[in-house]
Amino acid sequence: QVQLVESGGGLVQAGGSLRLSCAASGRTFSSYAMGWFRQAPGKEREFVAAISWSGGSTYYADSVKGRFTISRDNAKNTVYLQMNSLKPEDTAVYYCAVKESGRGWDDYWGQGTQVTVSS
Repeated sequence: QVQLVESGGGLVQAGGSLRLSCAASGRTFSSYAMGWFRQAPGKEREFVAAISWSGGSTYYADSVKGRFTISRDNAKNTVYLQMNSLKPEDTAVYYCAVKESGRGWDDYWGQGTQVTVSS
């Protein structure tokens, strides 16, 4: 079992920045990708960014590409999401997740952290 705890959310004005962190604990012995998803009120959960085990491959939703950067520190079992040039449309609860090889994204999720961007 893996436990994920997000932190770093908060209230920020449009154009500002936030850095989210997600620390994994528990049975994190296998290689896995990590990712960030978000869900706004009344909306479906959407993909934001993902990073491979090695950190050599990253993926971004078109809506955040060029503004957000995902990174990871495997020694700390932590994934980060640097969010710059934030827009009100980025307001959502942000979740981190783990994807084990051969499985989907639904197995391990954090509790979420609220990001609110004011106009």
